[in-house]
Amino acid sequence: MLKLSQSAFDAIRKHGEQAFPHECCGVLFGKVNGDQRIVGEVFVIENQFEEAERYHRFLITPDNYRDAEKLSREKKLDIIGFYHSHPDSPSIASKYDLDHAFPWFSYIIVSIMKKKYTDIHSWVMEDDRSKFNEEHVIIE
Repeated sequence: MLKLSQSAFDAIRKHGEQAFPHECCGVLFGKVNGDQRIVGEVFVIENQFEEAERYHRFLITPDNYRDAEKLSREKKLDIIGFYHSHPDSPSIASKYDLDHAFPWFSYIIVSIMKKKYTDIHSWVMEDDRSKFNEEHVIIE
């Protein structure tokens, strides 16, 4: 289960709507407590993918990730996953998403239809990298 603070949800939703018609992306900061992942904050990242393809691709560079690691240490929080948007598409993980993900992390996808948030799903990859499993999201 993924518990998402209201402020983190609001930041993700707003980022997705502002980035439209391109994908947005960022990092999830929080803590793991047993089988619960608790997201308290997000680290917004500017999509680094080639501009012509940003409508359906996002890129977080190694430098972006290092910046996120540094900030998470300063905040005494863990990196527990990532988020991105699917402009004018459902928030279902794609084959491309699966091919570019890592096991263990939570992957939030928000659907932004015609510049407005419509829904959210979170996904966790199987350890053997074969598929994503949906992770229940609670917004608190």
